[in-house]
Amino acid sequence: MLVEEIMQKNVILVKPYATLKEALQLMKETKLKCLIVDKNSSSDAYGIITNTQILKAILAEDGDIDLLNVYDIYKKPAFSVSSKIDVKYAARTMIEHNIKRVTVTDNNQLLGVLSITDLTEYLLSLVD
Repeated sequence: MLVEEIMQKNVILVKPYATLKEALQLMKETKLKCLIVDKNSSSDAYGIITNTQILKAILAEDGDIDLLNVYDIYKKPAFSVSSKIDVKYAARTMIEHNIKRVTVTDNNQLLGVLSITDLTEYLLSLVD
């Protein structure tokens, strides 16, 4: 099974200069736990911001995040895998590096996101 067959294609991009409140609003509207931070140029790398990173920022700032932007807390570059590799290789990389979500790209173009949840659901489908 290839990554492209189980990845989530519903990817929401956020600009690095968006406020954390805007990112939270996007997460709330789309019911996603992470957003992909868009590239600044074609040769740039994608980033990722998660609900956990935002929660940590909120706690560190005692709830006052009005002046914080996505670029203040997101991770860049996001770990990435090819859509054309076998799921087992993506899973191995994610487990070895303790990563919950990776971007799925080909030729530096975003195609989707693969999460530990996606991998678990795939494994559970094999049990049926």
